Amino acid sequence: MARSRKSAKAKMMTTQPRNEQERLDWLRLARTEGVGPITFRQLLRRFETAKAALAALPSLSSKGGRAKPLSPPSLKTIEDECRALEKRSGRFLFLGEPDYPEPLAAIEDAPPILSVLGHASLLSQRVIGIVGARNASLSGRKMAEALSRDIGAGGFVVASGLARGIDASAHSHALATGTIAVVAGGVDVIYPEENRALYEKIAEAGCIVSEQPFGLEPRAQLFPRRNRIISGLSLGIVVVEAARKSGSLITARMALEQGREVFAVPGSPMDPRAGGTNDLIRQGAILTERAQDVFDGLPTRPNRLCEAPSPPLDELFPPTTEAQIDAGRLKILENLSTCPVPVDELARSCQLSLPVVATVLLELELAGRLDRQPGHKVALIG
Repeated sequence: MARSRKSAKAKMMTTQPRNEQERLDWLRLARTEGVGPITFRQLLRRFETAKAALAALPSLSSKGGRAKPLSPPSLKTIEDECRALEKRSGRFLFLGEPDYPEPLAAIEDAPPILSVLGHASLLSQRVIGIVGARNASLSGRKMAEALSRDIGAGGFVVASGLARGIDASAHSHALATGTIAVVAGGVDVIYPEENRALYEKIAEAGCIVSEQPFGLEPRAQLFPRRNRIISGLSLGIVVVEAARKSGSLITARMALEQGREVFAVPGSPMDPRAGGTNDLIRQGAILTERAQDVFDGLPTRPNRLCEAPSPPLDELFPPTTEAQIDAGRLKILENLSTCPVPVDELARSCQLSLPVVATVLLELELAGRLDRQPGHKVALIG
């Protein structure tokens, strides 16, 4: 029994496209409407190949209640994206490949595919994220510059989101030692336009990363997804200035959920841009005034998050009958709402096995009716 489990684990941990056709299949599946990172992994676990998963999409989405069967993008669309990225001297990194960053691969919603411009080797080095307010104060920008410069001198790569304010200050002072810009739109789309010159410098000396299709303009809902990549790449996140309910606090929350360290620079209680960072410190974030505070606060042992195994195929999707799934579908819909609920709690409440619940949730997401949230939680889309 132990040998069988080990074999299944090894199979899951090494899943990756093996040839050019499989890479195109992965891209088609990842670019399909309704197929998020978690659903992508579940489809591969269930069907083993992207080609088989693509063939199953129309049936699965129809069972989930989608009026028009789900259809992946055409092969031509994907080939056009590949040529466009290649023309910019970019490349794709596929989950499971040796060059894919291990810390990011360990998070539950790791992007199946990353588009990369510049020096992809920076992604395999030790990374610290620095984020903060777009409308940063002069002292906040100076703090970000000093931290970025000194963290880079300490042997770390600095990651941020290429936004105005703190992000731009952090990137600009880490160009000499290595910086990664994670963008919310396509890897070729410059946003905001005022950072065009900085974007070009990072593309030449650093690394620009996105999980979105080439040419896609950033939208509001894509920024939190970008933020979880910044924290996922990093050993720790430093928040320099952040108002309460800001996007930087979302990044800090995601970092905590991913098991990363959170650092916060204190500020004046009279400045609303310090409200979020001061709250983080009250909640246990490491008070940070200099780069050495970051170095001292990092784990002394190597990050071992990447050793968490994916469930074997036979445990996540053991044989289930259509009758079991049909009976479970109604129970699950009765128990779901727009309020997020943990998947294991949903299974206990419905008195259903996790495989049945996983199958129904997969159908609902492909039908555009389900939203997956961090912490293994799900909610109906209102």
